[in-house]
Amino acid sequence: MKLELFLFLFVYFLLVLVVSFVFSKKMKNLEDFFLASRNLPAFIIYLSLSASWFGATSTLVSADEAYKTGVSSFWIMGVPAVLTVLLLAFFLARPIRRLPITSLPDLVEMRYGRTVRHLASLLIIWYMAVLASSQMVAIGHFLKSFLGTSYFTGLVLGTAVVLVYSVFGGFFSVAVTDSLQFFLLVVGIFSLFFFLSGSTSLKDISFFASEAGKSQYFNIFFDLKRNFLTVLSFTLAWTISPIAWQRIQAARSDRGARQALFAASGTFFLFYGVVVFIGMLSLPVFQSQRVGIPLLSEIISTKSGGFLAGILFVAIVAAIMSTMDTAINTGAFSLTRDVYQQIFPSRRGKGIVLVGRLSTFLVGGMAFLMATKFQSILKTLGLASEIMAEGFFIPGVAMIFLKKKLPLAGFLSLSLGGGFSLIGFLCEMKLLSLSWPSWPYSVPYGLSLCLAGFLTGFFIEKYIKTKKVINSSS
Repeated sequence: MKLELFLFLFVYFLLVLVVSFVFSKKMKNLEDFFLASRNLPAFIIYLSLSASWFGATSTLVSADEAYKTGVSSFWIMGVPAVLTVLLLAFFLARPIRRLPITSLPDLVEMRYGRTVRHLASLLIIWYMAVLASSQMVAIGHFLKSFLGTSYFTGLVLGTAVVLVYSVFGGFFSVAVTDSLQFFLLVVGIFSLFFFLSGSTSLKDISFFASEAGKSQYFNIFFDLKRNFLTVLSFTLAWTISPIAWQRIQAARSDRGARQALFAASGTFFLFYGVVVFIGMLSLPVFQSQRVGIPLLSEIISTKSGGFLAGILFVAIVAAIMSTMDTAINTGAFSLTRDVYQQIFPSRRGKGIVLVGRLSTFLVGGMAFLMATKFQSILKTLGLASEIMAEGFFIPGVAMIFLKKKLPLAGFLSLSLGGGFSLIGFLCEMKLLSLSWPSWPYSVPYGLSLCLAGFLTGFFIEKYIKTKKVINSSS
């Protein structure tokens, strides 16, 4: 079994690398490398967005949560994913494409000034590194459980493959390989769903849930407080995430961007629903047996075999890598555009492409180091979302519609919200010993601080301007 899975993995890695090389393009400037020349058709945007979103948490953690808590687990990833792309499609896609910017911090500087731009750049790079780290944690554990390697070896193997094609082909290679990975994921997830559907039923699920004392298994509103805070954290973070913005900007037209987002919303609703049912259908299959975590690893190891096991194995690896490559690429974009080019503004052309490749290695290395410290996929992803939700959502959405500069409002909101999330992150890393609320219960506190900072800065600046007008008129 181990040899068969290793062969499937080898063929998959080889296919991904070949596809990325075949479809790579010559990179002449920064937009070629990180935005695919702003010329991607709607279907590539849709496939890349769906694949990058449907990562390790979507598959491994969602199935685990559904197995334990039932239908209410749809809140964890399904609801925020659908809600986010609909918000982007209806309200933000067209304004984002109208903005004269290459990266998100370009807009930050226009609305809040250069100092706040630097703060936002560091926040984005940190967020992307933590997000990539959550996928590295997943690939390390997943490969360890099947190939008999150590966690560290699995971590190195998965990260190395992603870095090779990300460095070589930039965003275009990421988008194309994401499309391939998305296809593999669709085949694997639906194959498993039909496989489990043939061996159990809703009646069986209800019976074994009752036997196990899971009286809320079919209650969509079970543990509503935790689920609501999780939705809040993920939706706020993803709405302002450079991952979605990068794809919206890379689209060929406004219509193409919105079409891709609407298509993704339907796909997310369907896919997350299927993953939840996979978790629930597994309850009668395993009955009273002690199930290992992740659940999908247990299914592949004990309940499926041969070709199906290989397809499922590769599908999960694809889901993990498609999110990892996106986070690394987007973080490298910000590091190149918003850090390096701010220090060396005259560097352009092919030279900046080399810097982009080096930035890809650097962001991947940062994420790799974090992955050696964290072990929980959901916790790591939650910490990543906390960074953007608490530190950047309020000033980020406000700057899309603002027409004037508010540097103090931007500085205070990013400093207070981002500072709160930083302290929580350091507590989770065991670098600080404080009594601090853990994610997702920390989100309302950090968000409130961010809002308070923005409003304080807004009213102070308004007062100063009003006073200047009175003094000048008198």
